[in-house]
Amino acid sequence: MKRFSRFLILLLGCACVTLLAKVVVDYNHSADFSKYHTYSWLKVEAGNPLWPDRIKAAVDSQLVAKGWQQVPSGGDASISAFGATREQPRLETFYTGFGGGWRWRGFGDGMAVTTVDKEAIGTLVVDIFETPTKKLIWRATATDALTENPDKNEKKMEKAVEEMFKNFPPHPKG
Repeated sequence: MKRFSRFLILLLGCACVTLLAKVVVDYNHSADFSKYHTYSWLKVEAGNPLWPDRIKAAVDSQLVAKGWQQVPSGGDASISAFGATREQPRLETFYTGFGGGWRWRGFGDGMAVTTVDKEAIGTLVVDIFETPTKKLIWRATATDALTENPDKNEKKMEKAVEEMFKNFPPHPKG
């Protein structure tokens, strides 16, 4: 029983890790982020017309928490966000009976059946530009598998945006 409970805890831990979006952040290392205090939105696009407001609210929440203030136009920085979904094939193999798969003495008894499912993958890109020069100074990209449940997907997006802005603003590299 002890062995089974350890296995279950390990399995749950692995499942939690797979629920996190892959987030990549890059920025202009010579940009002085301490001089940016206000921002304006350029554009927010997503395949579903319900999502631009959700994306904007999630990003606004993070920037306000970092001390930035939104202005209607002419902010120190300009923000754009783009959300998209794509389908990716996912292979799942099931073994029937005992011994399906490779064994010590060759291939075991049983049948292996592989199915191909399509999995929806969502990607969100958030860009921050220096308004006067129109140069890109910061970009974050998050990618994660989506579910059929819009509420769960919204929670995933909010967590991904939180992860994007975790170390924002970046410190200049000297």
